[in-house]
Amino acid sequence: MRERGRGKERAVESFTERLIRATGILVILFLVLIFLFLIQEGGAAFLEIPPGELLQTRWYPNEARFGILPLVLGSLLVTAGAAMVSLPLGLLTAVFVAEVAPRWMREVLKPFIEVLAGIPSVVLGFLGMVAISPLVREFLDAPTGLTALTGSVMLAYMALPTIVSVAEDALDAVPRSYRDAALALGATRWQTIWRVTVPAARSGILTAMMLGIGRAIGETMAVMMVTGNAARMPLTADSFLRPVRTMTATIAAEMGEVARGSTHYHVLFAIGLVLFLVTFLINLIAAWSIFRQRRRHGRLLS
Repeated sequence: MRERGRGKERAVESFTERLIRATGILVILFLVLIFLFLIQEGGAAFLEIPPGELLQTRWYPNEARFGILPLVLGSLLVTAGAAMVSLPLGLLTAVFVAEVAPRWMREVLKPFIEVLAGIPSVVLGFLGMVAISPLVREFLDAPTGLTALTGSVMLAYMALPTIVSVAEDALDAVPRSYRDAALALGATRWQTIWRVTVPAARSGILTAMMLGIGRAIGETMAVMMVTGNAARMPLTADSFLRPVRTMTATIAAEMGEVARGSTHYHVLFAIGLVLFLVTFLINLIAAWSIFRQRRRHGRLLS
C-alpha cells in the first residue's frame, strides 16, 4: 500500500513538473510568435518607406506622411509623467501598508487597492474627461484639458495598484529577523524601514516599478480619451499642458479604418513592433538589474 501511494505521488509530481515545463515553453513560444507576426506585418513598412521618412516629425497618413517620432515622444512623455507620480507615491503607500498601518487597516486597504486595478480603463478615461480635464484647464490655464498632464495623471492612477500590491508583497517577504536585528542594534523604527527593510526588498520593489511602467506605456483606451490625440512634437516647455498622441492610441484609432496590406496598415504594425521592443527592453533592464543585485547579495553573504 505504501509503495502504491509513493508511486502515485511520484506520478503526480512528474505530471505536475512536465505541465509546468510545458506551460513555460508555451509562454516563450507565444512571445516568439507574436514577435514574428509583428515583423511579418510591420517589417514591410521599412521596405516601402525609407527609414529617414519614418523618423520625420509629421504624422499625416492621408498625405502619405508617416513620421512616427511624435508618437514615440508622446508615449515617452506621458509615461515619464506617470512614472514621476506613481513610483514615489506607490512606494510610500506600500511602505505604509506593510510597515506602518495596523493589521485591521491593512486587511481593509490591501483588498481595496487590488480592487482598484480591476476598474475598466474606459471608465477611468471617462473620469479623466469629466473630472481631471476641467481642473487642468481651469487651474493651470491650459488651452484644453485634454493634455499630456491629464494622461499622465490617469496613467499614474492606473499603475498605482500594481506598484503598491507587488511592492507590499516584497516588503512583507523580508524576514522578521532583519527588523529585530536592526531594532536590537538601536535603530529607530523609521531607520529600520528605510535602511533595512526597503533595501532588502529592493529587487521586488524594482519589479513592481517596472510592471507599473509597463502598464502605463501599454495603456490604450484611457490615454486615447484624455490626451487630445494631436500628433505633435512634445519638445516645448509647456508640452505637458498640450495635447499629444501616443503609439497605442494611434493603433487603436486607425487600425479599424485602414485597408489591409496598405502602407498605412504596415506602418501601424511597425509602430506596434516599436512598442513591443520598448516594453521588452524595459523588462530586460529590470531583469538584468534584479539578477545583478541578487548576484551581489550572494557575494556579500559568501
